Amino acid sequence: MSNKTISKGKTADRIFGLVVRLAALFVFVVLVGIILSLVIESIPSFKKFNLAFLWQREWQPSKNEYGAFIPIVGTLVTSAIALLIATPVSFFTAMFLVYICPAKLKNIIKQLLELLAAVPSIVFGMFGLMVFAPVFSEYFQIPVQHILGSIPFVGALVSGPAWGLGLLPAGIILAIMITPFITATMTDMFNQSPKILLESSYGMGLTRWESIYHIIVPSCRTGLVSGIMLGLGRALGETMAVAFVIGNTFNLSGVSLYQPLSTITSVIANNFAEASDELYTSVLLELGLILFIITFLVLLASKLLIKLSARKDGK
Repeated sequence: MSNKTISKGKTADRIFGLVVRLAALFVFVVLVGIILSLVIESIPSFKKFNLAFLWQREWQPSKNEYGAFIPIVGTLVTSAIALLIATPVSFFTAMFLVYICPAKLKNIIKQLLELLAAVPSIVFGMFGLMVFAPVFSEYFQIPVQHILGSIPFVGALVSGPAWGLGLLPAGIILAIMITPFITATMTDMFNQSPKILLESSYGMGLTRWESIYHIIVPSCRTGLVSGIMLGLGRALGETMAVAFVIGNTFNLSGVSLYQPLSTITSVIANNFAEASDELYTSVLLELGLILFIITFLVLLASKLLIKLSARKDGK
């Protein structure tokens, strides 16, 4: 190899290193810029309400009374419902696609999942309001109230008017939205798992389910958790679909999953155009900062969970 060729290779390597460093720096600068802008714009709201803003329930712009408690509760509850539904559905769908599904049918299901992931969120919102809510109210909420309404505590979860709008419908719509993303990630993780692990477990006499649960899942636990966190991040930040079906109220009464409420994103979307003064705008931006912090804490908790699980496996 000539010196000229070596020199060209070194130059190309330097350019490549510079490009990837600039790309990483760009991501860092954008993230820091977003955080700083949210913090700076939230200062007027923080000066007026301090930390009490987190547990205040009032939301009356005409009186300059604002509280983040209701949107925070709505965000966490709807995201939790979505994750509880979407995680097992995605997990078993991914297992079916990788280990059971015929090749011809697999391609069809993958295309359907990709199509579902590409549907705009506002379409999900319109579907939830116009189609899902009436059907859900008549064929699920009302019958479930009749069956479970008299049971202590459980009855409280399904009490109240069955309008088809509220925390539970919003959580189900979010679950439909995040399922394709979690499924795609889990499918990739299962596909990357060494086939020899599965074959060895079969040779030891384990059933298909035992092989997947005891051998495959632990080997790709990190990727599976990452897929779940990806879906949770989408659920926490979803705006339009939730705004259509959550009900957009600030009246938290009891623990019913049927009650209409608000999320951080729906409050920002519904009020930002009406924010005419500095304090009102600052309150909405502080809500955005709170959502960012919630997302960060969730991701941090998932990383700690993975590390603890890895240490336990090592022991």
